[in-house]
Amino acid sequence: MTRSIITLTTDFGSADHLAGTMKGVILNINPDAEIADITHHVLPYDLLDGALAIGQAYKFFPPKTIHVVVVDPGVGTERRPLLVSAGTHYFVAPDNGVLSMIYEREEQLTVRHITSDHYFLQPLSTTFHGRDIFSPVAAWLSKTWQTNAFGEEITDFVRFTLPKPKPSGKGVKGVVLRADNFGNLLTNLAAEDMPQVIAGTSFKMRIGNVEISKFAQTFSEGGPNEPVLLMGSSGFFEVAVNRGSAAKVVGANRGAEVTVEFA
Repeated sequence: MTRSIITLTTDFGSADHLAGTMKGVILNINPDAEIADITHHVLPYDLLDGALAIGQAYKFFPPKTIHVVVVDPGVGTERRPLLVSAGTHYFVAPDNGVLSMIYEREEQLTVRHITSDHYFLQPLSTTFHGRDIFSPVAAWLSKTWQTNAFGEEITDFVRFTLPKPKPSGKGVKGVVLRADNFGNLLTNLAAEDMPQVIAGTSFKMRIGNVEISKFAQTFSEGGPNEPVLLMGSSGFFEVAVNRGSAAKVVGANRGAEVTVEFA
């Protein structure tokens, strides 16, 4: 029998009861479910940060994992709750674009508008759909696996496109997508955007207040307060400082422009 794994990704933080309450709802419906926290520290209301969090994590879970993603500034409005079958995974989330990286990466997609409200907790709160809609739907799905019972397929779901790198002079221009807890700056530049760097070609990267010309293999290669470029585990280039915060050293954060020129 396939075990039921349900992950949680939210912007709820850990100081309040919200994430714990969601787990209680799931376990009341399916006591055998295994619950894994991806993160509860998505930047509040930040759909791009939520999309990056789930987009970088979901493939490392077993097939048939159910991912509950609640970054939901429109909770209680007319925005739709969704059940998405994507590749070998399932996603339960609001229809606000927070699953955009999933839509971009998975070719086999079925998106359903969840309308079968007998799966919801009652009375239904207008402020906590993570508890009343998304958690119970995930729990019932983990027992029945009958996706068609939750609602009809739709094709007009909300999605946004991640910022794309652009050619710029003798190189490429990108942007910082986020700064992580260590201050590492995740860019939108992937290996295919800068194969010259991987091949060892000299380069100059300008970001914030500094120019970077060193490509490192590990976080430990840079000197004190020396920002370096490296290929991160997410598949995107990152700017890092050995035992320090690149965000502080270079004076940049999310949205900062990144330009790279090759010799």
